[in-house]
Formats: sequence, C-alpha cells, structure tokens
Amino acid sequence: MNRETGVHAQSSKQPRNENHYVDALQWSLKNDILVSLVVILLLNREMAASVKNVFIVGAKRTAFGKYCGSLKDITPTDLCITSTKAALADASLSAELVDSVIVGNVIQSAPDGIYNARHVGLKSGVPVDREMYNVNRLCGSGFQSVINAVQSILIGESDIVVAAGTENMSMCPHATWGLRTGAKLGSDIKMLDTLWNGLTDTYTGLPMAITAENLAEKYHISREDCDNYSLLSQQRCKAALEAGTFNYELCAVPIKTKKGMVDFNADEHPRLDVDLPSLAKLPPVFKKNGTVTAGTASGVNDGAGSIIVASEKAVKENSLTPLARIVGYGVSGCEPSIMGIGPVNAIRKALSVTSLTLEQMDLVEVNEAFAAQYLAVEKELKLERAKTNACGGAIAIGHPLGASGSRITAHLAHQININKLHYAVGSACIGGGQGIALILGKA
Repeated sequence: MNRETGVHAQSSKQPRNENHYVDALQWSLKNDILVSLVVILLLNREMAASVKNVFIVGAKRTAFGKYCGSLKDITPTDLCITSTKAALADASLSAELVDSVIVGNVIQSAPDGIYNARHVGLKSGVPVDREMYNVNRLCGSGFQSVINAVQSILIGESDIVVAAGTENMSMCPHATWGLRTGAKLGSDIKMLDTLWNGLTDTYTGLPMAITAENLAEKYHISREDCDNYSLLSQQRCKAALEAGTFNYELCAVPIKTKKGMVDFNADEHPRLDVDLPSLAKLPPVFKKNGTVTAGTASGVNDGAGSIIVASEKAVKENSLTPLARIVGYGVSGCEPSIMGIGPVNAIRKALSVTSLTLEQMDLVEVNEAFAAQYLAVEKELKLERAKTNACGGAIAIGHPLGASGSRITAHLAHQININKLHYAVGSACIGGGQGIALILGKA
C-alpha cells in the first residue's frame, strides 16, 4: 500500500537523524510488509514513537459498573461488543470495513475469555477473514491496543482497526490448582480468589497498594494529602456528570432487571455525596497509619471501551470525520516496588519523540490507581492540577483494568474534538513496574 506515514524514534544511547527513520520506513513499505515490520521494531526499540496521519474516528465506552453491581453477570466479551458497535456507529462506519480487531484484557474472567477479541469482532459484524487478537499489558492494556493499531496501520497491514479494552472484575473466579492429577483422601482443598491474589506482584511479593505506600513514603505524601485529592476526584466527577461531559463518550448497556430490560448508562462507582470527614474515618487497609483506604484507591469495576483507529487513506476514502489525531506514544519500565511512578518516564518519552512539552498539553490524564500514586507522579512531573484529571479519575469513575486506557483515550478524543484543543496526553501505571502514555492532538 502507498501510505503517507512516518515513525520517528529517538534513543538516548544512539541519536539518529529523523529523516533516516522516514526514508527507511518508506523504502520498506514499498518492498515488503515483513521487512517494514522489522524496520519498525528496530527503529522503535525504545518503545516511543511520533506518529503521522493516524486518526481516531470513533470512541465509546460503557458506563462502568461497581464491584458486583449492575454489570456483574455480563462477560467482558459482551461488554466489549456493546462498546464496539457503539464506536462504529459513532464513526458512521460499517463493520465490514474493519481490517483488524485488538482487545486489551487482563483477567480472562469468563469461560470464553480466550476467544475475546475474535468473538468481539465477529459479533460486531467484522468479516470472518479479518485478524483479531487479545493483548495484555495489565492496566495499560487499553492504551496498548491503540498502540498496536497504530503500528498495524504504519506497516501497511491495516487501514481501519478496532482497538478496545474490557474487564469484568466482579466475574473473576475462585480457583484451585492440582486437581487434574487427583487429590489425596482427606486433603484440604483451598480455593484462591484470583482477583485478590492477582493484585500481588510475586516478583516483589508486594500488593499493588504497598507500592503506593512506598511512593507515599518516598515523596512525603500524607494521608491528609490523599484524602483531599480523593475528594477532589469525586467532586470533579460530580461536576462533569452534572454538565453532561461524559455523554459524548458513553454508551448504554442493556441489562436484565426484575422490571425487565433497562439501559445501564451511568457510572455506578462515583460517591457524589462523599465529604472529607467521611474519608478521614476510613481505616488504612494495607499498612498501619498508611494512606491507602477504600476512599483513596481506584474502584474494582466492570466495563469496556472501544476506539476506532484509521489511516489518512481510510479517512479520505470513507469520508470519515476524525475526533482526534494520534500524535505519539511512550512506554517505559520502572522499579516494580514503586510501579505507580511508571507514567513519569512514559510521558517524558512520548513528549521527547514528538518534540512537545507538558506546557503544550491542554489536558493531562494520569490513571488514579491510588491517590498516593497519582500525587507522586504529579510531584515528579510538576503537573498543573487544574488541567490534570479535570473530570475526575479512577478513584471516582472506577478502574476496570483492561478498559481504563480505552476510557481515558475516548474521553480525551471527544474533549479535543468538542473543545477544539490542541494536545492532550493520557497515561497509566502498570503492575510489575511499567508506564504507558499516549498523546492525542487536534485532527
């Protein structure tokens, strides 16, 4: 395919001329797709890239359900089918034109989880001969699906991609191991909560919440700081709900109730009436005199989001109207015991390869895994709080692991389009010690 696309990657170890990247990629695209993939992998080994001529043309997310709430019985696949159909409608695009379907999902909590992306694509109307696959970069999975979509477009493999993220944490099973080989008479079969146990990184032996406590200690963040910030997240979310800000990104999920089928179309996790005294009364969960409470941590939630990513060629040929342009991305590793600091270097990488600054970002999103984690990132990057998580974050809205990157991307794409913003960056920390960031711009 003939494409007007380019990737510019930078390495601190071996600086290269920007034109070298474009020339190499354009040559490879003219000769062989496999060669072009190798070229991108070599040039992009630092996992940060500036992107040209790739657009978001549709973006929708479901309302997020609370833990064991209204969405508890709807599989991650079915949640994602709902958001994908809505995103395609948002783009005024037929599913028959989709080349690839990429779905981020962390915990395969339903029996059909291994078929997630394939079923999402087929049940959304994407033709049977198209490629569809799952990705898992933990809490960055929703962002990663978009990055994979960009890469697929840049190597000439796709023109239109569904990049989604989905999770049903309420559906996570309890499990036991070893029964396939039998159990001895009188053995005590123990069931493990796969959700709870999955939130501990066995490499460090630390629960995710303790990594946030480590950041609180390192950056001198107090319990009072965390309570105040958590209240702000809830207040901002309430203001956004009252203003109808989320209406552009939300899609309804049909659910069965005692009164029949109804549309679930409002986030269920926000505590709109919370106040500081009630937050201050909550006990720390993981550490004596710690900062992590039920009020200062992100929610355990269910939901999905889908982003329609398209090449410039597809936009022109199908008369699509972009919401936003994908400008660049960055992914970085960090010390696992303070995994929440991951967005710092990911954002810095993304800004570096795009030759942009934080000051140029009209909006900044840092997924709120924990209040202490967000505040550490804020301190390290010297973020302007007025434009960061301006409509609240995961503490208020919730954090269905694989879907959070999709939520943030959909939110920023619509806000850029509605408010005619120039740039925005979304990011997330990742369990195990990584960070991921995606920069969007005016189309």
